[in-house]
Amino acid sequence: MEISAGGRLEVRITAADVGKRVSVRRLIEGGVPEEKFTDTVGVLTSWDDGVLLITRKGGESVRIPESALVAGKVVPSAPARRRGPAASYEELAHVTSRAWRPVESERLGEWELRAASGFTRRANSVLPLGDPGLPLDEALDVVRHWYGERGLPAYVQTATGAEGTQELLCAELERRGWVREVTAELWIGPLAPVADRAEGADVVLSREADEAWLSRYQRKGVSEVALKVLGSGPSVWFATVPGEQAPAAIGRCVVDGRWASFAAVEVDPELRRQGLATTVMAALARRALDEGASAAWLQVEDDNAGARALYAGMGFAAHHAYHHYREPAAPGSGQ
Repeated sequence: MEISAGGRLEVRITAADVGKRVSVRRLIEGGVPEEKFTDTVGVLTSWDDGVLLITRKGGESVRIPESALVAGKVVPSAPARRRGPAASYEELAHVTSRAWRPVESERLGEWELRAASGFTRRANSVLPLGDPGLPLDEALDVVRHWYGERGLPAYVQTATGAEGTQELLCAELERRGWVREVTAELWIGPLAPVADRAEGADVVLSREADEAWLSRYQRKGVSEVALKVLGSGPSVWFATVPGEQAPAAIGRCVVDGRWASFAAVEVDPELRRQGLATTVMAALARRALDEGASAAWLQVEDDNAGARALYAGMGFAAHHAYHHYREPAAPGSGQ
């Protein structure tokens, strides 16, 4: 916190700092003397009618009465990473988009509207990487109409927690009643340590997801549209550890320049904790290194403690959080 020459805490932010990353200290109403203050760090997304709205790294919004502030300052928007590859949000947004392509897309200014018959939110949501070229309410009307024509709910994919992410858009969507349904994190790390993991079971690599691979994939009844999405990307590899009836483990990797992505790493529940996930990722990482990649990314759910521990042990760390906002239910829809 900022401290004046006289040793006092000071509020050094104003409504003009909306859109900047700030750190504030506030009084807790009814708190015990030893715990009467709490600190909040995030992007100041609004300051209206005596109330601040701050969006934290994970996407949570905190409402703070102006009267409760005791200190505040603007802080750097992107603290330097201490390990792993350096990457901007914009770079990662483009890379992740290319690794999971829809079957249909359309531009709305700098937004991309994506559809794939409802197979995964990522392939059926708007990726807003700039100005849609219209006022926000008009742009959202276009989005709802575009998805409505395809019999799909409208989703907008946003990100928080890094320089250039979309805290302000998140706040505007929430003001309009859009509902955040899913939050996860995108983690990045160096590729070589993954490839250096000890080899275990034999891993078969293929350019296509065959019947055996699909039998282990968590999404059953995969359609032709889903196969197109799974097979999309600059250089796609599928890994399989053979099993007695179905594969013991599977995984998917997309190589795109310096980046390799890992997804669909799934293990037979009866064979977990035997290192099969690590074996699959190591085999895919070695192939990605051969193609010139040096960094890796993956997505992990907030509540998947096992996966988070595994990836942290491999050298991955969170870069930003991402979210899917669903359009408000129409009046009388019952949704």
